[in-house]
Amino acid sequence: MNPENSAPWLNDEEQRVWRTHLEVSRLLMHQLERDLQPFGLTNNDYEILVNLSESEERRMRMSELATRTLQSKSRLSHQITRMENSGLVRRESCDSDKRGLFAVLTEHGWETMLSVAPHHVSSVRRHFIDLLPEDSLSELQKSLSPVALHLHGQRDS
Repeated sequence: MNPENSAPWLNDEEQRVWRTHLEVSRLLMHQLERDLQPFGLTNNDYEILVNLSESEERRMRMSELATRTLQSKSRLSHQITRMENSGLVRRESCDSDKRGLFAVLTEHGWETMLSVAPHHVSSVRRHFIDLLPEDSLSELQKSLSPVALHLHGQRDS
């Protein structure tokens, strides 16, 4: 390894912060997934339902949905197939682009979203929001935003 190109090692504080972040991220996502299981949903399913429920006409181009959910088009296609089999979504062709497809939230998917959302929000509160000091939320958001912005830029390049 060329020392001129290597990054400096993390100091003790940086190491503690980094490892705590990893631990919290993994444990939180695992817990949120567990809390969705009784509804027959995964975190990926829920994220797709949220994106579709918040989009115009509860539909989104598959390519945009893949970008928003950080999935490859192939992986998303398999995910949508599973969700179609459960009656949560359906695919529709795009009139303006015969190769394009939309993922569309079905009525069953919308009803599922309406019934699961309060439980999910409760889970997020119980396992994350309510454990943080109220005055730290704004600071945490401010601290994490540059990282998110940077990583979005890396993904787009």
